[in-house]
Parts: sequence; C-alpha cells; structure tokens
Amino acid sequence: MTTEPKAPNPSPRARKTRTARQKPKVRMVKRAREEGDNPGTGHWRVYFLEHLIETSNISASARHAGTIPSRAYRTRKHDPLFAAAWDAALIEGYKNLEMDVLAYLRNPSPEHKMDVASAIRLLTLHRQARAQDLARDEECSEQEALEALDSMLEQMRQRAAANALEDDDAGEAGR
Repeated sequence: MTTEPKAPNPSPRARKTRTARQKPKVRMVKRAREEGDNPGTGHWRVYFLEHLIETSNISASARHAGTIPSRAYRTRKHDPLFAAAWDAALIEGYKNLEMDVLAYLRNPSPEHKMDVASAIRLLTLHRQARAQDLARDEECSEQEALEALDSMLEQMRQRAAANALEDDDAGEAGR
C-alpha cells in the first residue's frame, strides 16, 4: 500500500468562460417583433404563400418557409394583408387541386398516383366552407352561395375544356 495522496480527478465538465457562451444580442424594432418577423427571415411569408399554393398545407408550408405554424397563424391574425394573401393562396391551391383531379381522371397514368376519393372529399369540404364564408360575408343564404360557387366551378371547367381543345388542335397542327 502506498501512502501517497491521490491526485484529484479532473471534473467531467470543464467550466466554460461566460464570455465564450454569450450570444450576440439582436435588437428588433417593435413593429417587427409584433409581426413575428425575426432578423434574417423577413421573406418567410413569400416562401410560405408560394408553398401554400402548391400544397394547401399550412404545416408543410411553414416548414418550407423555415418557421412554425403558430407564427404564421399569429401573423395572419395581426396582419390583414397577409390574411388576404393567405386566403387567396388557399383558393388558388384548391383550384390547382381540382384541375389536377380533372387531369388525372381524364388521363390516369401509372407513374402518377392520386387518391381521388380523398381529393374529392377535400374539395367538397372546401366548397362548403367557402359557401359559409360567402354567405357570412355577402349576407346571402348558404344555398345562394353554393349556387354562386357551382357557377364559378362550371366556368372553370369550361375554360379547362376549352384549353384542352386548344392544346389538342395545336398538337395536331404541329404534326
């Protein structure tokens, strides 16, 4: 046995100096803080709205824009221009979905998979929600709003059919 004292064990956690861990302070203006913008991410709204048009999915659009859904909802609540752009993006997204479903039903390809039943259910739910919004905003009955939406959808279908005919005519003329 040795009588030498043991050397102290080095602590598993080395102490770091306080100055090395401090983060630089960023001062945000009050307006930016209220709107939910952080420095370096001022353009998240553009990316969010573009992706919302493509997917009609708030969570996926927020991830794509590098933010969280609660920030998008909070900004929508406080910024009427952003709320209007959000609504317009969703409407455009649902129009795109309807056109995709129509295109798929006209020409189903094995490479492109689509759950048509779910898409139609989603479009139906959106149609009902829009009818309720229109009825509330325009102070008309829900039935009148549904008829107005049906008329708008029929016009979209007619335009899509006319565009398909023009594409077919252009394809035959090029041969």
